[in-house]
Amino acid sequence: MLRIRLRRVGKKGAPSYRIVVAESTAPRDGAYIEWIGHYDPKVDPPAIALKLDRAEDWLRKGAQPSEAVQRILDKQRAAASVQADAP
Repeated sequence: MLRIRLRRVGKKGAPSYRIVVAESTAPRDGAYIEWIGHYDPKVDPPAIALKLDRAEDWLRKGAQPSEAVQRILDKQRAAASVQADAP
């Protein structure tokens, strides 16, 4: 089963995460299929860059997001809808 989840990168005490599509059995920092974004929680507000079209494509193919990635997806979708509604 495929999962969309966070992969930790960065040095000790300064975490940064890649948002990746990986097999659910792969280790957290192990091999992944595709890198679709990144998340930096240390800046204010947290920096999120996500290829929303690629994420939606993987969700249609049956990939399941982790809880953290689900929250990120919800925020990105809300931001995209606000931008689409703006004149």
